[in-house]
Amino acid sequence: MYKIVRKRVLNPTVSQIEVEAPLVARKARPGQFIILRVDAEGERIPLTVAGTNPLEGTVKVIFQVVGATTALLNRKEAGDSLQDFAGPLGVPTHTEGIRNVCIVGGGVGCAIALPLAEEFHRQGAKVTSIIGFRSKELLILEEEFSACSDQLTVMTDDGSYGRHGNVTVPLKEMLEAGEPFDRIITIGPMIMMKFVVAAARPFGIPVTVSMNPIMIDGTGMCGGCRLTLNRDGKRVTRFACVDGPDFDGYEVDFDEAMSRSRMYAEYERHAYEETCSLFKQA
Repeated sequence: MYKIVRKRVLNPTVSQIEVEAPLVARKARPGQFIILRVDAEGERIPLTVAGTNPLEGTVKVIFQVVGATTALLNRKEAGDSLQDFAGPLGVPTHTEGIRNVCIVGGGVGCAIALPLAEEFHRQGAKVTSIIGFRSKELLILEEEFSACSDQLTVMTDDGSYGRHGNVTVPLKEMLEAGEPFDRIITIGPMIMMKFVVAAARPFGIPVTVSMNPIMIDGTGMCGGCRLTLNRDGKRVTRFACVDGPDFDGYEVDFDEAMSRSRMYAEYERHAYEETCSLFKQA
């Protein structure tokens, strides 16, 4: 069992927990993820490592309540335990040799983007961060990004905080002004990442995207997280759990990935509603 030592509510649908997992804390690097089970009967869900404290032996994960399992997870408090907490999994994000990086995060994807911004800052790179949310109410981690960014721009779709618009607006402004980014790293909803890639394409700046497709075992055996890449004129299949989660944004077939990500949306909605009904009856 893995004890939750701290819990923090970041906004009405997003929470952060720190879990006692010393072996994971010692090995995990930015960009990697874990797979957890809330209880012995629960499903396995992947969550990206949002930070580690090797001395304390804890791992930080941030999750959004979108389905039945995350609703159950959100019922846990400090002092409670999780059944399983396996990792680190996936390939760490490449950070070496990058001196001028733009981090573009959207929504709960900012939880994945933050440890990358912190790592680049630690290595002495120039860090430009752009983070976007639907509204001020959903804003998370602004202070943390501010602490590790040379420049931070906050965007909201409804204009209730920061600048009005989506994350590609300031990105295009910076690129058109000639900002010489070595790399753009974008993490968030697939549709957002698709448009970040499109904005960067005319300037030829490398773009890394962090993919979060449906995933079950985290070892490449189930095939649920497969992605199609357009590489050297050929369509090739890769698996986000073992080959990623980072990929060259110019290669990813986003339309196929988005279609696959919606396959179980209706089932998940029913499971979430059923779980919430059980909470109300309890």
